Amino acid sequence: MSTQATVLVEKSPAGWALVTLNRPEALNALSRELMAALAQAIDALEADPGVRLLILTGAGRAFCAGLDLKEIGRGDAGPGTVVQPETRPDPVRSLKRFSGPIIGAVNGAAVTGGFELALACDVILASSAARFADTHARIGIAPGWGLSQRLSRAIGVYRAREISLTGNFVSAAQAEAWGFVNRVVPPEALLAEARKMAVDMLSAVPEMLSRYKAVINDGFDLAFGEAMSLEQTRCRELNDHVDAAVIERRRMQVQSRGREQLAGPATSA
Repeated sequence: MSTQATVLVEKSPAGWALVTLNRPEALNALSRELMAALAQAIDALEADPGVRLLILTGAGRAFCAGLDLKEIGRGDAGPGTVVQPETRPDPVRSLKRFSGPIIGAVNGAAVTGGFELALACDVILASSAARFADTHARIGIAPGWGLSQRLSRAIGVYRAREISLTGNFVSAAQAEAWGFVNRVVPPEALLAEARKMAVDMLSAVPEMLSRYKAVINDGFDLAFGEAMSLEQTRCRELNDHVDAAVIERRRMQVQSRGREQLAGPATSA
């Protein structure tokens, strides 16, 4: 495991990396140092050919409490420098640049900027102790990492307005019911579940893992007709180079895996 002051990175030979926000005493609040370290870590992992998937989580009892308001209040880096998205380190942009899947393992409170970090992930697994809040309106800082747009697209504009205009917390169970959390698991099972999902995803054809993510994400940003055209274009680009023998071998592997999954764990009489 390699350690930075505010970020921990654990790499697995299986192809995933666990990235942990590591300011537990401050509920992993996003200081300028943490934002810079996180962006740097993600960019380095994108450049590492041995890492094809990220798991993002927080140390301690919080996922991320958002921007470090104490740092802003002290004026250590100048409030405008920290608050304005174009002048602060941007880990969300780094997450967007990462070509493989990103699993958010939300272990505790994800507030405002921390909520935005979670929504920047491709899949969100939540501990039953997790909770989410958008306090931008209460604090008087405008979102700059996509919360005002991503949340409404995930759960509908009416629910998004309720969350963002009240600033109230949403439980993990409610988040799952509303559809911006994939699954809720017991706290002690969170990372194991994230690693299991990582292994399942990494069993896909390597180039397809990033290509399929890209067409889903790129198409989601378009109107439906444009998105369908994008899919057809990407389909032709990839399928023109398909080897029939390779496809048949993979088909048999998928079929065998499906039979194993349907059979479930062995039971004794």
